[in-house]
Amino acid sequence: MTTLIVNGTERRFEGDPDMPLLWFLRDELGLTGTKFGCGQALCGACTVHVDGTAVRACQTPVSAIEGAKVTTIEGLSPDGEHPVQVAWRALNVAQCGYCQTGQIMQAASLLKDIPNPSDDDIDTAMSGNLCRCGTYPRIRAAIKQAAKGGQP
Repeated sequence: MTTLIVNGTERRFEGDPDMPLLWFLRDELGLTGTKFGCGQALCGACTVHVDGTAVRACQTPVSAIEGAKVTTIEGLSPDGEHPVQVAWRALNVAQCGYCQTGQIMQAASLLKDIPNPSDDDIDTAMSGNLCRCGTYPRIRAAIKQAAKGGQP
């Protein structure tokens, strides 16, 4: 059995220890904000925080994070007022929206580690998160705005 803290609530998992965290979150807990993209940790759509660090849930076995604190997009801010979420809305970052939860989670992790990132910091941190719609300039602008508290 594996025990995790997911969005502040203790959760137990008694299934296959090799099950990816992504499927535990989506199928077992009903937290569908974390998306399946490539299944190979290359696109970033499945990004969540494990003990405060951005990780790819599609390639993280549940058993590998016993006792960890997992935060999904649903737990980032219950009211959607995290500075990254505020900036994302203010700048209309999302186009199709599919990758945006992973983008937001990666950006929030970046700002936790580097509160005032340079363009290079942003490009490096976000390079593993793909956006088929090409909203990269808006993503960078939103991260810069979020670094200032999210408001324009």
